Amino acid sequence: MRDPFKIDHPTCISFSGGRTSAYMLWRVLQANGGLPPTTVVCFANTGKEVEPTLRFVRECAERWKVPIHWLEYRTTEVGFAEVDFATANRQGEPFEALIRHRQYLPNPVARACTTSLKIRPMHKFLRGLGWTEWDQFIGIRADEQRRVAKIRARGHSTESASEIMCMPLAEAGITVHDVIDFWQSQPFDLRLLSVNGRTLEGNCDLCFLKPQRQRLALIKARPEAAEWWIRMESLNLASKPSGARFRADGPTYAELARFAADQGDLFDPAEESISCYCGD
Repeated sequence: MRDPFKIDHPTCISFSGGRTSAYMLWRVLQANGGLPPTTVVCFANTGKEVEPTLRFVRECAERWKVPIHWLEYRTTEVGFAEVDFATANRQGEPFEALIRHRQYLPNPVARACTTSLKIRPMHKFLRGLGWTEWDQFIGIRADEQRRVAKIRARGHSTESASEIMCMPLAEAGITVHDVIDFWQSQPFDLRLLSVNGRTLEGNCDLCFLKPQRQRLALIKARPEAAEWWIRMESLNLASKPSGARFRADGPTYAELARFAADQGDLFDPAEESISCYCGD
């Protein structure tokens, strides 16, 4: 049986900064005796990842002795910049630059943030290396059946037929419990709260795809996290009608912040996030 973590041609490992994608990277290193010469690891920073995520990415690179390319969206002709732990933006600058450039807020229907902040910078980086075709390893587990089925049906990236989407964790039958067991045995870990294997502050801190009650709980724990999202919803964008927001089917972030200040813990661990390319 073929080892799904074995690599023999150009491959980009998409490292979201979460436990699942980090475990995928570790399995690749184990299967190949290190990082194969035809493989690169990319972490796309939106500027809205929380500090423990950035520290975790750095620690994985240092402890496992693997180079991780930190990429950020830019409005320049090149379209991205390569940064590192010290120079990475932490106040949502790449995300805000996208919003101001596009003159609209991303939303569940038009998720330009994922495409522009993560997928395209990686593609442009790889093409800058001279790559024309490659496999893209993404951290989707076997217990994420809907996401697995959707990606398998498509086969390649939504942005390029040159990029073949690969899910080695799903192929290997890896579930969230395997990932949890792995990190419990490691000398380091992502220092973010996990509930039933879900990292509540993973990816963008208050991503609009997260359930409303989860965002409320996160705002209650860290009220300042809402400030950037409130400011974005108050921008005077040319294409934004009065009252437009990240989600039209719920309250604004300002309303969430006010509600969180007055309420108890409203997080429902059973409520699911909307699936996204960002992964865990």
